[in-house]
Amino acid sequence: MNPVKWQRVESIAIALAIIVGMVVLDFAWWWLLALFLVFDLSALGFLANPKLGALFYNAVHNYAGPAILVIVYFATDLRWVALIAMAWGFHVAVDRGLGYGLKHDDDFQHTHLGWIGKRKPESGTAPN
Repeated sequence: MNPVKWQRVESIAIALAIIVGMVVLDFAWWWLLALFLVFDLSALGFLANPKLGALFYNAVHNYAGPAILVIVYFATDLRWVALIAMAWGFHVAVDRGLGYGLKHDDDFQHTHLGWIGKRKPESGTAPN
């Protein structure tokens, strides 16, 4: 299996672990769905230009933010912080599981997991 497929499988496992965490912490499962699209607001930067879009999108679509919130939760025991951390991590995991990776700054469809959809890079542009 190639590394991209491994990362997608890994992300699906993380999403499933977060669902289990929701149950263990006695949160309603529907919070994951209710908050899911909030994190995609970061893609609005693409309305300005691809560089700004990639910066905002990538700042939100990685595991650093949720990990920091988990630390804050452990330090404060504020349940709502755990909920946001899990919803955020779930969003990132589902996106990665579906093949939506971190964005390159040239095109919304160009991600670290490859090109989204049927679009092929133009000749002379090497996909990463």
